[in-house]
Amino acid sequence: MTLPRRAILAAPLAGLAPWAQAQASSWPNKPLRILVGFPGGSSPDLTARALAEPLSKALGQPVIVEAKVGAGGNIAADQVARATDEHTIGLMINGNLTIAKLLNAKTPYDPARDLAPVSLIGTAPLVLAAAMDTPGTTAQEFFAAARAEGSRWNYGTPGVGTVAHIGMELLKSKSGIAPVHVPYPGNPQAITAMIAGQIQMALLPPALAMAQVRAGKLKAVGITSAGRSPLVPELASLSDAGIAGFQLEIWNAVAAPASMPRAIVAKLSTLISDIVRAPDMRARLFQQGWQVAGSSAEGLANRMKSDTALLGGVISAQNIKAE
Repeated sequence: MTLPRRAILAAPLAGLAPWAQAQASSWPNKPLRILVGFPGGSSPDLTARALAEPLSKALGQPVIVEAKVGAGGNIAADQVARATDEHTIGLMINGNLTIAKLLNAKTPYDPARDLAPVSLIGTAPLVLAAAMDTPGTTAQEFFAAARAEGSRWNYGTPGVGTVAHIGMELLKSKSGIAPVHVPYPGNPQAITAMIAGQIQMALLPPALAMAQVRAGKLKAVGITSAGRSPLVPELASLSDAGIAGFQLEIWNAVAAPASMPRAIVAKLSTLISDIVRAPDMRARLFQQGWQVAGSSAEGLANRMKSDTALLGGVISAQNIKAE
């Protein structure tokens, strides 16, 4: 990747007070850590490692990716929130940055209070996948059958309080279907159960879903974004299929401790946004299953607020708790 380093480093300083410019210009003065709450080879880990090399080149300091696995990524998020060294940030999924505290009051950090938004990295729809023996060749026919079956049908998720769980409850409220939730340790187990006919549907990441659809083991009903997605261009959205007002995406983003000086956050935000929008990085993230966003800090803050309101409403209405 070829990045105009001087231009990149100077851009986020424009409009800042002289003291803030000086503070940001002298930062970083030691290696930067990116904490990830998921194991090596996971989507957040791969994204963080893709970001680390170009960010290191732009900053002139090593960028180290560290795994702090557990609690659905909340252990890493909490460590980011508590960091005071001004050289620790986190690569997080949307759950860590929105509904963590709503799902579990014991979560030690509050995303809105304790984390500073830096940049939205990428977004992706989920695919509503169904068992091959479910009726219907169109989305409309599938939903008609699901309404008729009511609670005799089941849906699987990778756990209580996951976006797939809350998203399906939102879909139920918008579509009039009533399948029963069956949580599994992860998406692979939910897929196995669906192929075996033990459950009828699940919301899955595009790469996982389409591998099974193309192998003839599952069928795809539609995607959860507002319209078609380049990640799965062959699928129409559920909104286009008649489920009015239904829209849901998964996403990942970079956040910093709320205590990090605003000038440094602004510098990081511009750097990361420019890096992920570069053609080679855009292509790399697309292969990982992400449509690049590369937003400003304000853009990420707005996304956090809107998703917290959307998913929080479902959590409250359904009294969902992930203790």
